[in-house]
Amino acid sequence: MYLVIVEWSFSSSDLTEFLSGCDMASFRAFLNSPVGPKTTHFWGPIANWGFVAAGLADMNKPPEMISGNMTAAMCVYSALFMRFAWMVQPRNYLLLACHVSNETVQLYQLSRWARGQGYFPQKKDEPASE
Repeated sequence: MYLVIVEWSFSSSDLTEFLSGCDMASFRAFLNSPVGPKTTHFWGPIANWGFVAAGLADMNKPPEMISGNMTAAMCVYSALFMRFAWMVQPRNYLLLACHVSNETVQLYQLSRWARGQGYFPQKKDEPASE
């Protein structure tokens, strides 16, 4: 394993030179777009990624700690908002990606909960736990 230490310092002239090389028009277009960071179409999905992160963190918890009702509610919520993200104009792809990810995570959690509750039968090649 190698440790690389980089000393990085820059002056205001370096920053000006860097920014002059960037396409500022496209950056301004993003800032002022209908789904840019000045709108809820941007910050809403950013906040919703917290649901995905929480679901991923819960994957290490035992199935007995999963709330079936809350997980099912999150599945319905994400399914409804996937449709909203697709139908709203302009289309909100960031919100759609967030809810597709959340739906995937929550469906996996729901399957873990259902297996833990005994709703899915054991496979025949696996020994049944007593």
